[in-house]
Amino acid sequence: MTEQNKWLAQVARNPGHSQWYIERFRTMAARGEDIVGEARLIDAMVPRGARILDAGCGAGRLSGYLHAAGHRVVGVDVDPELIDAARQDYPGPEYRVADLAVLADMDLGDAFDAIVCAGNVVTFLAENTRRDVLRGFRSHLGQDGRAVVSFGAGRGYSAEEFFADAAAEGLTPQLTLAGWDVRPWSPDSEFLVTVLGPRRSEPRRHSVNELPRINR
Repeated sequence: MTEQNKWLAQVARNPGHSQWYIERFRTMAARGEDIVGEARLIDAMVPRGARILDAGCGAGRLSGYLHAAGHRVVGVDVDPELIDAARQDYPGPEYRVADLAVLADMDLGDAFDAIVCAGNVVTFLAENTRRDVLRGFRSHLGQDGRAVVSFGAGRGYSAEEFFADAAAEGLTPQLTLAGWDVRPWSPDSEFLVTVLGPRRSEPRRHSVNELPRINR
């Protein structure tokens, strides 16, 4: 039996939570605060016009920035109220309402050059869907695509558990950071940002007798 998404459970307990979240970032933006630092790093990782999936896009702050930078963006979030705000505040990307647990079954078009899952999105997943979400990331990544996932320590999902789940779904860490400002990560870090890529099979090693002959 699939557990309820923790974000939706929180909204059920406090129906005003989604609007509070929307207004929080609107207020920060109005004050001139930086609310798109994560998107700047993603923008630096991909060529112009890349296809990017914003997984757990919330009210669209990162999707909007990446769209304005010239990328083709799809934003997916489980909360329809957040998606409505994203369409209003940051039009341009394609937005979908869906639980990330069903990503692998969704038709999202061509493979993505990058997937961003910022903030603490993965800590709001139902625990028994974590690997489903990572499987969805893997299924939608292009051959050289990368998924960038972040979350804070002390939220019930350890880095060790996360990396084990990622490995089980064919994703390997290529870079591990302690923040979106590219500080190095250690097991004592309070935040994790990791760049994951599809695991590649080791090339088969040939014996000398198996090497192809060259006609001279």
